[in-house]
Amino acid sequence: MPAYDIVDRHSILVEAPAAVILAVARDMELFQLPVVRAIVRGRELVLRAGPDDRPRPRGLLAEAQSLGCGVLAEVPEREIVVGAVTKPWEANVTFRSVPADEFAAFAEPDYVKIAWTLRADPVDDGSAVFRTETRAMPTDATARAKFRRYWPFFSPGIKLIRRMALREVRAQAARRGRGVSSERIQVPLTGHEGGTHAR
Repeated sequence: MPAYDIVDRHSILVEAPAAVILAVARDMELFQLPVVRAIVRGRELVLRAGPDDRPRPRGLLAEAQSLGCGVLAEVPEREIVVGAVTKPWEANVTFRSVPADEFAAFAEPDYVKIAWTLRADPVDDGSAVFRTETRAMPTDATARAKFRRYWPFFSPGIKLIRRMALREVRAQAARRGRGVSSERIQVPLTGHEGGTHAR
């Protein structure tokens, strides 16, 4: 998605091989973290949404796909790009998958196209930079006006979730990279903004 209205980038150095980092990112149970659950619940209260009690598979990628997102591109053990079209301002938001070869050209009115990337760039044999990037592009002026009202209010929580994801990946990947249990551990977040190659 080379054209976009909003981009949000985060990155962090992780002491683990790139393949381990990406596997951890794909499989992490992000929405089980108390802070993330609180942010989601806050959105439900503000928009008066009904709680989403649907059973979901474990793992970030599997859960995203169960909600309607689709894989747009993948480089094994290095990068995965996921996307959907949606109306994020709706209380009970839904995501709709679009085939990868149709995603860039999708222009159905009153939607926002969203693509997000999980990527690990090796620094050496034992470490890599883990990156996330999210791009959003409304399909028309009506969607853009709605999205511009929505984004400033809810983006702080969305960005906090991204930072929590970086911390979770770093903790679990570092432990897995050392060949020990991948239980969650508490570590300070020292991520920094950085570019990536979302498409």
